[in-house]
Amino acid sequence: MSYVDGFVLPVPTKKMAEYRKMARLAGKVWREHGALDYKECVADDVKPGKYTSFPQSVILKKGEVVVFSFIVYKSRADRDRINKKVMADPRLAAMMDPKKMPFDGKRLIWGGFKTFIDL
Repeated sequence: MSYVDGFVLPVPTKKMAEYRKMARLAGKVWREHGALDYKECVADDVKPGKYTSFPQSVILKKGEVVVFSFIVYKSRADRDRINKKVMADPRLAAMMDPKKMPFDGKRLIWGGFKTFIDL
C-alpha cells in the first residue's frame, strides 16, 4: 500500500497563475526526489455545507477558490525521506517564505494518510 500527503487550501483567484507556476515547480521537485504522483486540483463542485465543507474548512473568502492537492509515495518511510530532500532543495527555498506564497498558509490543511484500499 502507498502513503499520501493531502492538502486543502484557499487560493485567491487573482493569484491562480502564480500558484500554478509554484505548484508545477513543486511537483517537479517532489517527483525528481521520488514521489510517485503529484496532483493539484481546483474546486469545481464544492458547495458550502450546512455543518462542514471544503469552503468552510479553509474559511473561504470572496474571490478565493479551494485547491485540493495530494502527493503519493511508496510508504511513510519513503515520504519522510523524500520530504527531507524536498525541503532542502534550493529551488523551493523562496516558496517557503510566507510573504511570497500566493495563498494564506495559516489556512492550509495538511495531513499524511495511510492507504487502506487501492483498486
